Amino acid sequence: DNDKNPLDSYDVCIVGSGIGGLSCAAMLTLYGYSVAVLESHYAPGGCAHGYSMKSKDHGDEYYKFDTGPSFFSGLNPDVPAKISNPLRTVLDAIGEKVECVPYKTFGLKFPEGDFVHTTDFGRGGGVLEQVSGSKAMGQWKDLMTKMEPLATAVDALPTAALRGDIGVALTTAPFLKNFAKTNPLENLKLTKPFSSIVNNAGVDDIFTRNWLDLLCFCLSGLPADGTITAEMAMMMGEFYEPDAVMDCPIGGASAIIDALVRGIEKRGGRIFLNSHVEQIDIVNGVATGVTLRKKNKKITAKKAVVSNLSVWDLFKSGIVDQSAFPEGFVKERLDTPVGKSFMHLHIGFKATREELEKLEAHYMYIDDWSKGVEAEDNAVLLSIPSVHDETLAPKDHAVLHIYTPATEDYSRWAGIDRKSEEYKILKEERSQYLWKVLEKIIPDIHDRTTIVQVGTPLTHQRFLRRYQGSYGPAINAGEGSFPFPGTPVKNLLLCGDSCFPGIGVPAVSGSGVLAANSVSLDSIKPQLEVLQNLKQKV
Repeated sequence: DNDKNPLDSYDVCIVGSGIGGLSCAAMLTLYGYSVAVLESHYAPGGCAHGYSMKSKDHGDEYYKFDTGPSFFSGLNPDVPAKISNPLRTVLDAIGEKVECVPYKTFGLKFPEGDFVHTTDFGRGGGVLEQVSGSKAMGQWKDLMTKMEPLATAVDALPTAALRGDIGVALTTAPFLKNFAKTNPLENLKLTKPFSSIVNNAGVDDIFTRNWLDLLCFCLSGLPADGTITAEMAMMMGEFYEPDAVMDCPIGGASAIIDALVRGIEKRGGRIFLNSHVEQIDIVNGVATGVTLRKKNKKITAKKAVVSNLSVWDLFKSGIVDQSAFPEGFVKERLDTPVGKSFMHLHIGFKATREELEKLEAHYMYIDDWSKGVEAEDNAVLLSIPSVHDETLAPKDHAVLHIYTPATEDYSRWAGIDRKSEEYKILKEERSQYLWKVLEKIIPDIHDRTTIVQVGTPLTHQRFLRRYQGSYGPAINAGEGSFPFPGTPVKNLLLCGDSCFPGIGVPAVSGSGVLAANSVSLDSIKPQLEVLQNLKQKV
């Protein structure tokens, strides 16, 4: 059904079906707009789309892999929602649930030893005491005390209340009283680098600072001195409140995509796959619609066109006429620092339920702190969702995804033919570090392996349509900021990781909500209704 031809006209056309684009579409259909999401790939979801591979030994059974995000929190419908979690806000607003298995622990393999991370990380008996002792615990407590007012400020105003037009005065008004509980001077710190908060808390324990750098890097692609404090203010609560849990979505990350798609389609929105947008049509400074590659079909957008492309893919791919924008605007956007890419292994392997129960669903690995968390062949993340989810592989089998988190330089891959022997050799060479780390956790993994897929920056570039396979913009807090969704072209809005609030699942979902709220003043009334329901649920 998703491959049928689109109509000639919709209120809004959305280019790309990443979590940002789908969140935007979900809110717009809720507001009553007609929406077409146009996706070049065969599956929706962007970096979170997931894929399946048929088992050679189990007939019609499949291994199901996630392509991107694997750490989730705040999604479980059985856990009260936080207004600071935009994706949960969208799911609740559209009346869709993602079934999740809650869990509280994950593994750490560091130069200091092997540990199990819990919410008691900085409390008695936790990892910090085991590594650094009581002095470091005191510094951690001081840091968490410093974070409390910042977390309160983040929770004071949901992303769902924001807009890119004058209507923001009406939609934020119901939440302004929340700021009476906050200190305006503290609120200003939210835009500063997180390292400034760490420094002000007097944290000088080396292990603590290393750990916080790694946490920041996994979230934003930058260490603590480049990560905006607002992101960490939300995440630290998600990790370290006494009752905090993480969520394993049953069916993988694609279950989140499926929920968003259901919410869009049940209100009349349409998602068209294999529908490559050749051009965003701009006439006399106004975005009027899109032209598809297939049959050169034109679709009119009566209210707006929303791009879910990265900033580089938008301005370097030819999808827009650069001359329609001020020269300085294009130059500024194209000067956005490009984050590095990834190496991946997706593996199907033999493992009984009893064996899986001895493993953690996630591991973080560092070879050498002194290299820096952003160094090549140093940090590695491992996800084994089969620990909690039996639906992802045949009986007595499991799936895992191990990857280097945005530390792979694209330059060594540039210009290589994916079908060449050179590419095959380089894939083998650059994946060896991942195998080396994986053997530290599952020593006989080679004997257990039934399926292997190696992903490279070129894989990212091809299947996720990411410029240079990039994780996203490497915008350092304090040196630059993520732009809001508006552009100098009327009725052209942006969402995704090149926009405020930034990189990561909560941020890109929030950008989609902000773009949806900025399409037209017509949406103020339904937006206020959503916000009223939101206030009643939290």
